[in-house]
Amino acid sequence: MPINNSLTAWAIVSQISGLGNEGLRRLLQNFGSPEAILAAPIAELSRIVKPSVAQAISRAPNEIDLSPIETWLADANNHIVTAADHEFPQALLNTADPPLVLYVKGRLDLLNAPALAIVGSRSASVQGLRNAEAFAQTLSDAAICIVSGMAHGIDSAAHKGALKGQGSSIAVVGTGLDKVYPAANRDLAHLLAEQGAIISEFPLGTPPVASNFPRRNRIISGISAGCLVVEASLQSGSLITARMAVEQGREVFAIPGSIHSPQSKGCHFLIKQGAKLVESAQDILEEMGLVFTKPIISVTEEHPIFAHLGFDLVDLDSLCQRSGLTIPALSAILLQLELDGKVATSSGGLYQRIA
Repeated sequence: MPINNSLTAWAIVSQISGLGNEGLRRLLQNFGSPEAILAAPIAELSRIVKPSVAQAISRAPNEIDLSPIETWLADANNHIVTAADHEFPQALLNTADPPLVLYVKGRLDLLNAPALAIVGSRSASVQGLRNAEAFAQTLSDAAICIVSGMAHGIDSAAHKGALKGQGSSIAVVGTGLDKVYPAANRDLAHLLAEQGAIISEFPLGTPPVASNFPRRNRIISGISAGCLVVEASLQSGSLITARMAVEQGREVFAIPGSIHSPQSKGCHFLIKQGAKLVESAQDILEEMGLVFTKPIISVTEEHPIFAHLGFDLVDLDSLCQRSGLTIPALSAILLQLELDGKVATSSGGLYQRIA
């Protein structure tokens, strides 16, 4: 993607320290374009923004080094999309505080595709990870683009599931796109860049600053028609995304869980606040006015131990009492079921059935 005069101006104004989206919006309303903003006298700029910011704008064309952006844009898979471009996500543009410049790595066509956000805990349970991946794959098979934040846990599982379907996936990150955070997700980031998209409002070189991540959540919800929370504690950042979704007029969905699990309390709180309780991806598709008829494979044969082992966490002694089996016999059964992917163990030595 070659850089041009208009794009140069957008790239410069998006990197001016202290300006921010609101200040840039006011300047655009008064001057009409980034080029006109950069050419305006300091006195005129100072009527709209602080004098210190006006001076920074005046100095910016000579001080901001665009060579990293030019090098980055030399890769045909890298793009800068501005609010003036038709590729800019229109759903996001109609929110209260949209970014005016987006850095994009990957497919531009996904920015305006039907989309749903899937978010949740970084410290998710095995069942939560499976739910996120399964919901994401089913929705992606129905041509829904899955949007998340590429964090550990639910986000990563949702991206992986979505990449298996035709709807693909968008990751919204809190760093510059020349960085991968968390570093452990480097392989996932490569897949997203090849098959989906990674987007950020932050300039190249921006490190993973903690305050950036709650801010990027408004983009995750804003680009989407709705937001599904899979697992979340009451202190989870996912609840921030859900709140932003409500403020933006988006539908919020939540998967219920065990009343004993801290990772379910955030979802239960959202359901009490009016979020739609969902038990399957079909519930979401119906709410969005879509129908998906892919056959569902059902498994009817179950191990007898499941009569005593439910979806809540349970310790080995309690299972022995319920089943009447000895610890060695029960341990052998649970090990095989764990290898088969039907049972999971927690760090505390508790067991849980996996759907």
